[in-house]
Amino acid sequence: MIIHFTTVHPRDDSRIRSKELASLAKAFSGNVALYVQDGLGDEIDPDHGYRVVDTGPRLRRIPRMVLGGWRMVRAVAKARPKVAHFHDPELLPWAIFLGLFGVKVIYDVHEDMPRQARHNPGLPPVMQRLLPPFVSLAEWIGARLISGLVAPTQVIVDRFPASKTILVRNFPLLDELHVPDPTPMRLRPLEFTYIGSISEVRNIFSMIKAVTYVHPSAHLRLAGDFAVSETRQQAMKMPEWSSTRFEGWLSREGVAQVLADGRAGLVILKPVEHEMVTLPIKLFEYMAAGLPVISSDFPVWREIVDSAGCGLMVDPLDMDAIVAAMQWIADHPDEAEAMGRNGRRAVEERYSWEREGNTLVAFYRNRLGVGGVH
Repeated sequence: MIIHFTTVHPRDDSRIRSKELASLAKAFSGNVALYVQDGLGDEIDPDHGYRVVDTGPRLRRIPRMVLGGWRMVRAVAKARPKVAHFHDPELLPWAIFLGLFGVKVIYDVHEDMPRQARHNPGLPPVMQRLLPPFVSLAEWIGARLISGLVAPTQVIVDRFPASKTILVRNFPLLDELHVPDPTPMRLRPLEFTYIGSISEVRNIFSMIKAVTYVHPSAHLRLAGDFAVSETRQQAMKMPEWSSTRFEGWLSREGVAQVLADGRAGLVILKPVEHEMVTLPIKLFEYMAAGLPVISSDFPVWREIVDSAGCGLMVDPLDMDAIVAAMQWIADHPDEAEAMGRNGRRAVEERYSWEREGNTLVAFYRNRLGVGGVH
């Protein structure tokens, strides 16, 4: 049996459930399960047939790391899986414990955790300084005691032993967010779209302000939620907030409709160290939906956007540049629509999940020796 487990991520996390678990369930039918900790009960995935097992109610951070970790590892150990694939760095000590009993353990490194800790708005400044070296040390030790690692960017892959680490990029599912017959760009409302976690680092205040300079009817549409409540309160007090349509978290169907309504997708994150080397899923989801992008001009992102011809690059700290890019999209709907088509084509040819899923399955079979799973 293969078990993926997490105490942090929601059970409907797209990378875990719709991509990794779906690919593995197809390859190893009947032998895959997802263990979560949210108090919502057990279920059977309606699309792929694997079990989702609830190991207890969601807890706050410190109790989650101790009591939640113990609950999870006890439940996973009881199932006696051949492979246990975990998604939260705080579970690393518990996962190593599982490895002592002959379980092949895989660490799914979603983020560059040391860099992320250095800029995490939810941590006190003193912890932002002190925590990264400890995170780096823990991951260095853990990587040498477990069977394999999965990482979404080459920068993260390069931090771990090459012999046991693979690159599985978080590219979109080809048809999940794509509307086959979208409304022509020139007939859409003058709407600029942002999906995902909302924060100051992700330039929320500039997005809110910039759209008001484009046209009186222009507005910003947000699908996601604020990382910290203080940022949300500050944003909603801005006079420009009246030009923002805040949706909160939406279903994947809801996100698809938001993307189908927009003129351009925004991914204008500030030049923070760990953000500049990520491959943001929202960039590829905009492209998959046929939406042109307005993107921060980071070298890794420029290579993608320029090669695809799917959008405009801006200095995320330059308000005039952001406004000018929005204005160009508003004034050139036919060219913007062509950019959207280019982005969609690039996803079909280079940036879809299907190829990444095959890489993950091959890793299980070839490097971990997982054939028939029991």
